[in-house]
Amino acid sequence: MNRFRARALSGLLALLPTRSDLAAMRGRPRRDLLAGLTVAVVALPLALGFGISSGLGAEAGLATAVVAGALAAVFGGSSLQVSGPTGAMTVVLVPIVHAHGASGVLMVGLMAGVLLLLLAAARAGKYMAFVPAPVVEGFTVGIALVIALQQIPAVLGVPVPDEEKVTVAAFEAVRDYLGAPDWPAVTIALAVAGLMLAGARWRPAVPFSLLAVVAATLAAETTGLDADRIGALPSGLPAPSLGFVDLSALSSLIAPAVAVAALAALESLLSAAVADGMTVGQKHDPDRELFGQGLANLASPLFGGVPATGAIARTAVNVRTGATSRLAALAHAVVLAVIVFTAAPLVSRIPLAALAGVLLATAVRMIEVGSVRAMARATRADALVLVLTACATLALDLVQAVVIGLVVAGALALRAVAGNARLDEVPLHHEDTPGSHDAAEHALLAEHIVAYRLDGPLFFAAAHRFLLELSEVADVSVVILRMSRVTTIDASGSLVLKDAIEKLERRGITVLVSGIRDGHHRPLEALGVIGRLDATGRVFASTPEAIAAARELLHGSGVLPAPGNPRPEGPPEPVREAAQEAARQPADTAEREENPPSALPL
Repeated sequence: MNRFRARALSGLLALLPTRSDLAAMRGRPRRDLLAGLTVAVVALPLALGFGISSGLGAEAGLATAVVAGALAAVFGGSSLQVSGPTGAMTVVLVPIVHAHGASGVLMVGLMAGVLLLLLAAARAGKYMAFVPAPVVEGFTVGIALVIALQQIPAVLGVPVPDEEKVTVAAFEAVRDYLGAPDWPAVTIALAVAGLMLAGARWRPAVPFSLLAVVAATLAAETTGLDADRIGALPSGLPAPSLGFVDLSALSSLIAPAVAVAALAALESLLSAAVADGMTVGQKHDPDRELFGQGLANLASPLFGGVPATGAIARTAVNVRTGATSRLAALAHAVVLAVIVFTAAPLVSRIPLAALAGVLLATAVRMIEVGSVRAMARATRADALVLVLTACATLALDLVQAVVIGLVVAGALALRAVAGNARLDEVPLHHEDTPGSHDAAEHALLAEHIVAYRLDGPLFFAAAHRFLLELSEVADVSVVILRMSRVTTIDASGSLVLKDAIEKLERRGITVLVSGIRDGHHRPLEALGVIGRLDATGRVFASTPEAIAAARELLHGSGVLPAPGNPRPEGPPEPVREAAQEAARQPADTAEREENPPSALPL
């Protein structure tokens, strides 16, 4: 019991912040604080908008950005991740609000937080390492396109269309703008985006996004430009409360909570992976990230906040403005809290078009053209997965896009692995014992015995092709199947092997098997593939033994049992003696090169 407690305590401590995290926060505080301030300016309208879109109001969005953003910054596994309400989560929350009301959303957030903590305790974050790079790259490209399209209404200065699909909403916004074109918003957005992109190439360390927003706000105020502003903000956060908890609704909220937890885990870990790819020397801890998101989603509902995830847009802004530690994400949450209580009137004057310009530039900078081009040129499979994931992210949603990318990548990987499985006929003189018989006997062996070597994985994706190739064997008396190079065998491969052996036996061909690896006996025995062969003396540890047995069969000095007949008391002595003698004699050069002493027997 004490050992179990010690292991549990050690596992918990591994999920908590370390001294190196605190030391990193003291490294470049000025740079991190500027990055946090910039992210806060970008995050403010997003938090308000996503809070309203979810159905819980602007106050809920702000509470999420402040509370969840601070906790995830301190306890999360990425030094650069910025968390808060996101568009993908809003899409999931809308039907929950309709079905269960605001209290149902708060309950779901609380339950999702518990599930995320359980995933962290189970060390489930490591499985994100199995997400292929083209899926992550395609996700990044797709989400950049989504972010850019979401800004079209604000860039054009038209009302946001009531459409869920960003492509449709962007098209309708353009149509509305062409009906009554207006230039102030377009001018502000393009000027901010242009200043950011040009400034990033000129002086990357300077926070041009913040300077551009300030300049745009001052220009709008002094010239009287007719551009929409952020507008009035809530004056504070609500007091923490558990009044929304309704145990009677617990069972009906399990499925929504699982969906929210899955999205929070997936989006946060993918966002953290993207952040790693945008920097040098940064690598997130996936289990700690799940732990931090779990704590964030446990606390957010207490203040009336919606479920939170790592936010790719804000994280990208954080990275691009020079953040070096988690101090930047923490500063972003603190700045938002200060704005809520003190500076709401000033921030309310920022033009929405200026913030849209910031996000436009961020979307452009998220796409690493060189990386995308290199991955697209790597293989056709990588290019297909990248493009498909990006298109699915744009047309569907994040979870569906990643699932589609994983399924396609997995199918292509299986196809590639299955293509490595081979069935090669090998010359008998490479396997035989030198000096054991003359040229006439070699001709007899070659005429009546054929040896096939199975290379690679024998599993469901490659098994049927193997069966077709083996079924074409003709005009021989004995077939030797060498299995020492089979790397993997599953139930499908075992059944196909059994079927192939039975087909050969029905044609009067004796089948011998050699070199089965220890780990492959279980599926072969469980499905009845080698049990009957072993009982009739046709399973051998090495290929020379199998050849010696086949030779004795052809010479008539020993008779192998016919297929299906029971094995007699003990093996035929001439066959066994010849096989054992052949195994004891030294092999020729080709045999030694192929099967060194340290290798498994053939």
